[in-house]
Amino acid sequence: MKIAAALAALALGLAACTTLEQRVSGAAVGAGTGAVVAGPIGAVVGGAAGAVSAPSVVRATRRATR
Repeated sequence: MKIAAALAALALGLAACTTLEQRVSGAAVGAGTGAVVAGPIGAVVGGAAGAVSAPSVVRATRRATR
């Protein structure tokens, strides 16, 4: 439980750093996917992974569509 709380706090901290909208939407998608695959622990890990990787995915998508 402590690890899950720490990961959630980390994800929220990262969300405030840059491009808040991209990080929040990435965290939401990651949490939803993680919840489907691995339950509550997957939701926390997926949310953190989504928050971290979302800005680079958005930049790559924008470059590919130009």
